Amino acid sequence: MGACLCISLSVMSQDIHFSQFYMSPLNLNPAMTGVFNCDHRMVVNYRNQWAGVIGANAYNTASASYDRRMAVGRDDYFGAGVSLWSDVAGSTRFGSSQARLSFAYTKKIAGRRKVGHYLSVGADGGFTQRRISQGDLRWPTQVSNGVFDGSIPGETILNPDFLYADFSAGLMWFSNLGDRKSFSGGVALHHLNQANVSFLNRQENLYSRLTIHAGGEYPINSKMSVKPDFIFMAQGPHREINAGTSLRFKMGGAGGTLNSDLGQFFQIGLWARLGNKVDGGIHSDAIIIVSRFEFDRYGIGFSYDYNVSGLSAAAAGNGSFELSFQYLLCGNSSRGVYCPVF
Repeated sequence: MGACLCISLSVMSQDIHFSQFYMSPLNLNPAMTGVFNCDHRMVVNYRNQWAGVIGANAYNTASASYDRRMAVGRDDYFGAGVSLWSDVAGSTRFGSSQARLSFAYTKKIAGRRKVGHYLSVGADGGFTQRRISQGDLRWPTQVSNGVFDGSIPGETILNPDFLYADFSAGLMWFSNLGDRKSFSGGVALHHLNQANVSFLNRQENLYSRLTIHAGGEYPINSKMSVKPDFIFMAQGPHREINAGTSLRFKMGGAGGTLNSDLGQFFQIGLWARLGNKVDGGIHSDAIIIVSRFEFDRYGIGFSYDYNVSGLSAAAAGNGSFELSFQYLLCGNSSRGVYCPVF
């Protein structure tokens, strides 16, 4: 165990990720800043992972964001937002915290009032703090006759708490084709500056991460629509695909259609997450059950990852659970951008 902890200080760690990536727009793609059917949006996400394996030392990720949409001219929009997230992992409290600002411009390319095609381009920038608790580390040199001895001095980490700048950019196309018919797709490149993230004063640059995502909605009947979503991420030697489909049910409320701002809706879906093996091949990571309830301007989501990878024996199938909350606040704007329901 000590050797693993020692090695982990010098590897390129992957980024945070949410199974409900569509409910964390500013983390997904800065081009999604201000892309929604209101004036203000607030989002909170929380993820707990591997509690079945490491108990109280489980991985915990929390994120919060706020963004605003502002009209420009007749059909275009400018979006501005701020986001915060924190991630803590394992008994060493290896953690990262980030604060950043994001901006996007959305241009209407074609269409009419409630049927349109839009292109959005965005960028963000901020600072990340990375830290580790030295007192909780165990080193191979502290093992004597096969037994850990805390009285033996361990190695010294030269830089256990540091700050670095981080920048990303993205592009997204979305189309609203009428009642319950929509499509969106985007690409983002995170960590453009590839900052040095070494605890040991070495040159260990953070890999840039490529994200490709797509989704849509299509009606089955007057009360139900199908919503497929897809995300692909590549960071260094790592690859991940998360794909699935949800059913969205109209339950009632003031909204007359499924893509109305008002009303009550329920979503339920099934997803799969796949990853690559560094030495070659593909492995199945998790089966994900997702749900979401929408009430007027509120959205509450819950998902559970059932682990099916090689760690499932130790985890007894337990993976992670995730909660998300979204609130939209509409002002006196007389026109909407008519975005898809993400």
